[in-house]
Amino acid sequence: MPRLRELGVTPGRLPTGPLNAITDVPGVKVGHVTLIDGQGTLHPGSGPVRTGCTAILPHDGNLFRDKVNAAVHTINGFGKAAGFEQIRERGSIETPILLTNTLNVGQVADALTAYMLRDNPDIGLSAGTVCPTVGECNDGFLSDLRGRHVHQPHVWAAIENAQGGAVAEGNVGAGTGTGCYQFKGGIGTASRRIFDGRFTVGALAQTNMGRREELMVLGAPIGQHFLESHMPETPPGSIMMVLATDAPLTSRQLTRLAVRAGFGLARTGTVSHDGSGDFVIAFTTTLRRPHSPDDMVRQELLFTERGEDINVFFTAVVEAVEEAILNALCMAETMTGRDGNTLHSIPIDKLAELLAYYKRR
Repeated sequence: MPRLRELGVTPGRLPTGPLNAITDVPGVKVGHVTLIDGQGTLHPGSGPVRTGCTAILPHDGNLFRDKVNAAVHTINGFGKAAGFEQIRERGSIETPILLTNTLNVGQVADALTAYMLRDNPDIGLSAGTVCPTVGECNDGFLSDLRGRHVHQPHVWAAIENAQGGAVAEGNVGAGTGTGCYQFKGGIGTASRRIFDGRFTVGALAQTNMGRREELMVLGAPIGQHFLESHMPETPPGSIMMVLATDAPLTSRQLTRLAVRAGFGLARTGTVSHDGSGDFVIAFTTTLRRPHSPDDMVRQELLFTERGEDINVFFTAVVEAVEEAILNALCMAETMTGRDGNTLHSIPIDKLAELLAYYKRR
């Protein structure tokens, strides 16, 4: 399946990184574990399974020892995310970020905690506790949600297999069983370079939100043309958006970026429905916080936040989030899950024709 730009369109005004992915931010890695098993009638606890997990690593080191400045933002809070309150309070992330399905948040958080305990034997003794960061979307339309099929080996594999370079999109990892505007969706990513390449902003989305009639692609009312085409009766689900940058931003500044992710989401059409859990996690790879600082005071370089400069970051976030969501939509393939439930991929040829009709290409 093609990414959005392969249809001959140029989303936004800012240039992308070389991969147009969150991994264009130096040091960021992404890993997926995809679980697909069984077919036919749902047997709660057994399958069929269409789920997985995705790990985002801000850097190669020990995140507990070398935390990163971070922020979170809740657009609509109908979700089961873990670790957000400590991020709001302390302004940092100290574990890999894991995405999974709704009822697996507890097990994934437990597995992530175990991973951190393995590498930090003083956690819970002399070094305090650890705060696992986990987000989710509900993949129960296709998968056996009650089975909670993502276990510790899967979480550890997603972390340990994480790598830089191109990011797999569509029906992978935490996006294996999720939708997008009542089409098949999943994982999508994009990036923007700003200030002549001095800084990069990357976005990764786990999509599962929106009604078909709402779908907008580059401002064109694309969803209106697919209202009779394989439209399942799925509830408007959720979305997780992860932002990364190598700019030296404070937690407060990252919060400002995270808020703007909602504008990128809105560009694709959704109104953030009542039953939708729409969350943003943002971090910088540049400003680190040692777990055991040598002194109570330290010096560091900070972004000055001149108005004309922070606006460029806002634009980068909006454009990258919008394109990440649309990449998830374009890269996803039709999938049938439990009880014959099917999420169809968006018809790419017709999408290309419509973008030409609306003069977007």
